[in-house]
Amino acid sequence: MNCHAMNFTVGDHSAHHIRRIVRAYLRQWDMAELSDAAELALTELLTNVIRHVPGQRCSLLILRQHRGVRVEVGDPDPRTPVVGDADEWDEGGRGLLLVEAVTDRWGVDLSPPGKTVWFECDAKAAT
Repeated sequence: MNCHAMNFTVGDHSAHHIRRIVRAYLRQWDMAELSDAAELALTELLTNVIRHVPGQRCSLLILRQHRGVRVEVGDPDPRTPVVGDADEWDEGGRGLLLVEAVTDRWGVDLSPPGKTVWFECDAKAAT
């Protein structure tokens, strides 16, 4: 099992740089087919940090697992994210629905004083 962990403050352009890091790890681990889903889900989680976490501080863990990859975004805000029920005219509120749609599993672990939001993407079986 391989992993990479980082702590940082995110801003408007952070997601682009962090997606490149995730893409590089997935390529190195021969799981490039997971890049689109992992990058999209990660972007949504980072956007939630930018919009809702005071100070925009978070941690990122990229964990290679036997069946794929697990990505965790931790932050010091104790508020649990809520799956939105946005209508077609809302600009936001669909992030976790999107995470749910593109990943195999996701969840929230409370870790006082904050939380960790995570997702997993399973590698496709070799043909």
